[in-house]
Amino acid sequence: MEDVEITDVDDGDLPQVEKAPVKNQDLTFLSLSAGNLLSEYGWYLLAVTVLVYLIIQHLSKRRSSQNPRSPLPQTPQDAVLVARRQEAMEAARRKMQEELDAKAALFREKQTQQEQEKRRQKIEIWESMQQGKSYKGATKVSQTTEEASSSTAVLKPKNNKKPLRSADYNPLTGEGGGSCSWRPGRRGPSSGG
Repeated sequence: MEDVEITDVDDGDLPQVEKAPVKNQDLTFLSLSAGNLLSEYGWYLLAVTVLVYLIIQHLSKRRSSQNPRSPLPQTPQDAVLVARRQEAMEAARRKMQEELDAKAALFREKQTQQEQEKRRQKIEIWESMQQGKSYKGATKVSQTTEEASSSTAVLKPKNNKKPLRSADYNPLTGEGGGSCSWRPGRRGPSSGG
C-alpha cells in the first residue's frame, strides 16, 4: 500500500463554526445532581441506612422471642386436656355428619316420591288421551273438585247482608242510580303545551 496523506484545505469562503461535542443535557444534570447529593449528604444517608438495618434486626429478634418456632414442652395435664378437646370435636363432627346424612336421606326420599307422582300423572294423562278425553280438562276437574271441597269447609258465605247495588243496575246505560254521568268540558284555553 501506498502512503497517503490527507490534509484539510481551508476554504476562505465559508465561515468557520466551532462544533461543540453533542451531549445529552438531561443525563449530565442527573449525574451532577446525584453526585452533589452524595457529596453533601452521603455520610447522613449511610448513617440512616445502618440505623434502619439495626432497627429491623432488633424487631425480628424480638418477634422471634415472642413467637417461638418450637413449642414449649407440654405437661401431662395439657396433653390430656388437648386429647379431650380433640375427642369432643370428633364427637361433635360425627353427630353433625349423622344429622346431615339423615336430612339427605329424607330429601332423596321426597325426590323419589315426587318423581313417582309425576310418572303417575303422566300415565293418567296418557290413558285419558287414549280414551279420547282432554288431559287438561281431566286434571283440572280433579284439582278443582279437591280445592272446592276444601274451600267450602273453610269459607262460608254470609247471606244476611244486603247487596251493594240493585239487580237492575247496568253501568253501560247510565241509569240505575250511578253517580257517574257525562259532564261538559271546561271552558277556556287548553292546558296542553
